[in-house]
Amino acid sequence: MSKIIVVAEVEDLVKWEAGFRTHADLFRSQTITKPVHFGTIAGNQAAVCLEPGDLAAFMAALDSPATAEAMANDGVKRETVKVFVLDKTLEV
Repeated sequence: MSKIIVVAEVEDLVKWEAGFRTHADLFRSQTITKPVHFGTIAGNQAAVCLEPGDLAAFMAALDSPATAEAMANDGVKRETVKVFVLDKTLEV
């Protein structure tokens, strides 16, 4: 399974987190079944780490109207969204 990191700027961190925490059903529809990790930093930046069961289905769902609506309601500045597929490993 690939891990995904999504980073974006949001309008308000408190509002974003409150909305983000309501999206368990949306994440399940995107083939996410493991815990979702996230963090925020000053400058209204948020990062989310997800592990989808089906990468292609997740990427398609990321562009869905339901995801766009959730991001808009949470105050995500859509033009700042960056998606990283963690497809490389460094063994230590």
